[in-house]
Amino acid sequence: MLILTRKCGESLIINNEIELKITEISGDKVKIGIEAPKDYKILRKELCQTVENNRAAASGSIPEEMMQMIAKIKK
Repeated sequence: MLILTRKCGESLIINNEIELKITEISGDKVKIGIEAPKDYKILRKELCQTVENNRAAASGSIPEEMMQMIAKIKK
């Protein structure tokens, strides 16, 4: 895991395609703006985990597409 320090207004560029910009810092919360190509799926990790748990409970298994998205997030 790479850990960086950024100030408000500073950005990170990932693979020359995705920009993560720190837009606001207030107490223990950080607001992040994300600019990425439209075909990229950007999901909150806790949302993926909730969907994963709900689908597993409902069907006994998780669809392959969701597993691939979760695997990418965990990296």
